[in-house]
Amino acid sequence: MSRPGKIISWIGGIVALLIVVIVVIIATFDWNRLKPTINEKVSAELQRPFAIRGDLGVAWARNRDEAGWRSWVPWPYIHAEDVMLGNPPDIADLTMVHLERADATLSPLALLHKQIYIPWISLKQADARLIQTANKKNNWTFELADDGDNATPATPSSWSFQLDNVKFDRAHILYRDAVNKADVQITVDPLGKPVPYGQLAGGDDRQKGAADFVFGWQAKGTYNDEQLTGEGKLGGMLSLRSKNTPFPLQADIRNGTTRVRLTGSLQDPMNLGGLDLRLRFSGDTLANLYGLTGVLLPDTPPYETDGRLQARFQEKGGARYRYQDFNGHIGDSDIHGTVTYIQSKPRPQLTGELESRQLRMADLGPLIGVDSGKGSGKKAASKTQPADRVLPHDKFDTKSWGTMDADIKFSGRRIEHSSSLPLSDLYTHLTLKKGDLLLDPLRFGMAGGNLNATLRLEGSQSPMRGRIDMHARKLQLKQLFPDVQAMQNSMGQLNGDATLTGRGNSVADLLATSDGNLKLLMNNGLISRGLMEIVGLNVGNYVVGKLFGDDQVRINCAAANLDVRDGVAASRLFVFDTENAIINITGDTNFASERLNLTINPESKGARVITLRSPLYVRGTFKNPDAGVKAGPLLARGAAAVALGAVVGPAAALLALISPSDNDDNQCANVLQQMKQK
Repeated sequence: MSRPGKIISWIGGIVALLIVVIVVIIATFDWNRLKPTINEKVSAELQRPFAIRGDLGVAWARNRDEAGWRSWVPWPYIHAEDVMLGNPPDIADLTMVHLERADATLSPLALLHKQIYIPWISLKQADARLIQTANKKNNWTFELADDGDNATPATPSSWSFQLDNVKFDRAHILYRDAVNKADVQITVDPLGKPVPYGQLAGGDDRQKGAADFVFGWQAKGTYNDEQLTGEGKLGGMLSLRSKNTPFPLQADIRNGTTRVRLTGSLQDPMNLGGLDLRLRFSGDTLANLYGLTGVLLPDTPPYETDGRLQARFQEKGGARYRYQDFNGHIGDSDIHGTVTYIQSKPRPQLTGELESRQLRMADLGPLIGVDSGKGSGKKAASKTQPADRVLPHDKFDTKSWGTMDADIKFSGRRIEHSSSLPLSDLYTHLTLKKGDLLLDPLRFGMAGGNLNATLRLEGSQSPMRGRIDMHARKLQLKQLFPDVQAMQNSMGQLNGDATLTGRGNSVADLLATSDGNLKLLMNNGLISRGLMEIVGLNVGNYVVGKLFGDDQVRINCAAANLDVRDGVAASRLFVFDTENAIINITGDTNFASERLNLTINPESKGARVITLRSPLYVRGTFKNPDAGVKAGPLLARGAAAVALGAVVGPAAALLALISPSDNDDNQCANVLQQMKQK
């Protein structure tokens, strides 16, 4: 052999020997010697304790799934036992994650292309604890050693990482959150055999191509101080990292009286592409969803909805959630529509359009502090209505109004109230901005006419400041009183205006401090004891009986002009012009004390003599009114007319309620003109 040949042979032999030595060293190396170094380096980088407390080892074996010569390249199979990851210093608990054993393999050839490729990781008896303290410190946010305030921005690495699958026998997760008052235990198990998406979700064309369900989970504990239970299924790691295969989700969660059911998928999970779910809610009140969703909703009677939720997390201006084409009911009222929730800054925003084809008016009661009679969760739990009061005392929860802005349009086609008060065609545009609520317009069809209002509640003020402007036009008396046969031939109308402002956090408090004016005109009506019984006014029954006996009496015109100051409504003009007499009412009504102090002065017309010529009084409270005949001399003839002579200004103001086209038929026009001329 030539000299160069010998040299090459020696070099080759030495290289082969070195490879054998390296292989032997690697194969026989006690990897446990590296544990102190690994534990120290990882703990320093994560800024929390990390330790491999059991055996650490590496075994080498061929990967026969590889093709050709690659199948002869040995792969390292790494295992570590009793692995512990601790918590940051702000968390009192010692352990965040504990693994009885972890196994993984690594592709050595991929390292040549600057890729860390791990086909699978297998975890045995995984135990995790997710904790958030009352000061909002949590253990799932990692602050790495290089993430300091003065850290130089890192140059993007040329290396890439890929993990295909995570396998485990069973995982336990504890979620304890002092902010959300949560203490929940979650158990995740492999299903054993993958379950096709369509088998659980049905044939939804929008979800074609979704991956199979691989894991099942169960949860129990408390959330927001309410019992929580849940179960569901989800996909595996392969679909979790796929950009094109939707990651399947299915869940059924109960929190207190609230139930949430969902089935759908998450697109591009690693980049939070978006959600597409069938989502169903049900519970005692929509207000309870705030703790689960962060969306501010009103207190309502029991509800249920079913719709499609689409979410886009990477939208400019904040994540966008669209709950579209949902159907359901609130109390006995149906509800349909689409709403969009945007996590914008400085406040999230809720927008949408809602419709009810048959709206039960009582189901709107909790919005103004009135019990709907359907067991609304919040109101049933905390009654604040005094037994001796009529006006609603339940408080508006204005503290939460500033957490979200809203722009909602709502319409109700048919309104169920009662046969004695026919309502229809409700429409309102609600806006909530910086804690201030505006309903403009708030419009009803009512008794053949219409009721238009603007309501503003300034929840940003403490106490809340409120204002309402209301206009009633051409309400037909025969439709207002459909059960009164004699009224069915009447062509009479009711018209009115009201403007009130006040301060307070309940309807009662707002009226108790209110200032404003009330105007009301009614023409061509009638009054009788029977009518008072129909509308449930026992005091009215007594008063009418004293004035007119059991007869039905035609009302040419009823006119009222009341000034309200500091919660006291005083009569500038309150008169009934009937076929037999002129009835003048004076006095005041106190909304703060809910007390009545009214005097009723009758004046006969011509030769007709009414039953009573002495004044009547109406006193007492709204809850327990009292009426009687005033003691003293009989009312002098002409006294009512003298009193009416002082109402020139109020009478002129009421003329504005009469449409010019109604002047010929409206008896109030003549009556008010006569008052104006006195």
